Amino acid sequence: MTPTRVWTLVIIAAVCAIISWLLLRQVYSVLPALPWTGVPALLLLAVGEAWSGRSLRGRLRGRGKPVHPIAVARMAALAKATSLAAACVGGFAAGFLLYVAPSLDKAAYRADAYASAGTFVSAVVLTLAALYLENGCRVPTQKDGPGQPPDAPGPSR
Repeated sequence: MTPTRVWTLVIIAAVCAIISWLLLRQVYSVLPALPWTGVPALLLLAVGEAWSGRSLRGRLRGRGKPVHPIAVARMAALAKATSLAAACVGGFAAGFLLYVAPSLDKAAYRADAYASAGTFVSAVVLTLAALYLENGCRVPTQKDGPGQPPDAPGPSR
């Protein structure tokens, strides 16, 4: 499994934003108000993934209990799936925000704009937490010093 590329996530988010904007042009008038429930849910997931990334990084570097290799692989798969899902959610929220932005003088549009902006920001935070967790799953090599992240240049001689 290769590391997630940020450009891949940006492209996924842009495609989802375009799809949601095009879809909203057809069905916005029959949709209920956009709920706020996604914001705290995404933020709680982000906190959990960031905490897991910090814990896993320390355990892989010898601080704390050793971690089983399959657990690291599972966490890496979780991080990759979460970053892709958060990019999709963020893209849909961005498309929603782009659709309602021209009509902020109407109360319903303004409420949807706040909800979609909060969802977008929460999705970005979750994406960053997932990328942090994925980075924390990298096993240090022999050349890595005790305080250096993997792939960092070693001390010069």
